[in-house]
Order: sequence, then C-alpha cells, then structure tokens
Amino acid sequence: MQFVDVHAHLDFPEFKDLDTLIPQWKSAGVKAVISNGVHAESNRKILELAKTHDIIKPALGFYPVHAVEVSEEDFDKELEFIQKQQPIALGEVGLDYSSGDDNPFGDDKKKEMKACFEKIIRLAEKKRIPLMVHSRKAEFDVVDMLESSSTKKIVMHCFMGKKSLAKRIVDNGWYTSIPCIIVRSQQFQDMIGMQHLSKLLTETDAPYLSPFKDGKPNQPSNIIETIKKIAELKGMDQEEVANNLFKNYQDLFL
Repeated sequence: MQFVDVHAHLDFPEFKDLDTLIPQWKSAGVKAVISNGVHAESNRKILELAKTHDIIKPALGFYPVHAVEVSEEDFDKELEFIQKQQPIALGEVGLDYSSGDDNPFGDDKKKEMKACFEKIIRLAEKKRIPLMVHSRKAEFDVVDMLESSSTKKIVMHCFMGKKSLAKRIVDNGWYTSIPCIIVRSQQFQDMIGMQHLSKLLTETDAPYLSPFKDGKPNQPSNIIETIKKIAELKGMDQEEVANNLFKNYQDLFL
C-alpha cells in the first residue's frame, strides 16, 4: 500500500534525524509528506528539507497565532516571499480562537487574525494552490470566509466543528484530512460517514495526535492506522482505500 501524509511539521525538533526516519517511512509505504510552515523561519526550514528529501513537499504559511504576533509589515513581507516560491499548498493557515498555552490571545485578536487569513486566501486564489486550513474554535468564521472566496482547493485540517458546518464542507466539495486519532475519536469517525471518499485525505499533524498512547511523537508511517479505520467504517478493503486517497492527493496537489 502507498500512503500520503498531507499535514505534518517535519521542521520541528522531534524530527532532527530525518536521514534515519525517512527510509523507515518509505519502507512502510509513505510516498509523500506535506510539511506545513507555521512562521517565516519554519517556511525556510521546510524549503531546505524539501530540497534534500524527495518525499517532503513544502506547504508555506503562517499559523494564525503566529500571524498576529508579528507586525503587519513583517506579515506582508512573508506573504511576498511565499508568493515568489513554488509551494504545493499554503499551510498551516486559518483562524484560532482557543485559549491555552499555544494561544495567549484567545479570541481577543479575532479581527487581526481574520485580516491575515483574508490576505492568505487572496494569495491562494492568485497562485491557484490549495489551502491547508486550521480552524480550532473558529470553525464558523473559517467556513464563512472560505465560502465568500473563489478558491475551491481547500483542505480542512483536523476539523472539529459542528455537524452542520461539516455538512457545509461536504456540500462545498472541500477536502477533509483525517488525523490518526480517528482510532479513538467519534467525531472523526462520524466525518467519515458524511464525507465522500473522493474528498478524504490522511494526515498526522506530526509530531502531534499520535494514535498510540505511548508518549512518542506521531510520525507519517502511522497513517496506516487511519487507513485501517477508514476501511472499517466504509466497509472497504484497506488497499482500495489507500489507493483512492492517494489518487485524491494527486488530483488536488499534483
């Protein structure tokens, strides 16, 4: 079987030894990993990794929390840089209204985040490449903004919104990338029942969201656990699911 991980963060410190890890992933059937940038330094690291490792495909972007941590001038400069590159997608981008250690703003900078996301959507329209969309606690605003745009190449990353919003995603013909925690998440299992097979993709969000409770970083080879669960839920053969999802990756990104 052949797998694709459409959302990982291979520039993070958990993946310092990629020369050892990547051959293991390839042996497990991983054909491509889209590594998503979260800020300017991250974007540059990912471009370098993509030059060195053929399995790594670059998505460049600005994680919504980081987008509002920099000045508007620096944000715009980074978008100008991205415009000159040839990424496979814009990611990781979107909105985040959660409150926690990784978002000190909560929804206090909602207006600024939406302004940044709007600029990113316009760049995706101009470059005609997919958006890898983060929407934690901001699902309604994200769906509203995307529906108001002309871009149709949209991947909803790890979507946790209400079923009514999930239905809008399906009706709009957008893609849904399913993380490995589907093995224990009823919400993602329900999404499999709603979403067309032709609009499903697999992701890890590595090093996060491991399917195993062993404390180890998630990694692209764990995509097999997602394939198994999707096959079970769809009543299909695992290899048939893997082949269909690989075709979805090719149709959207290549």
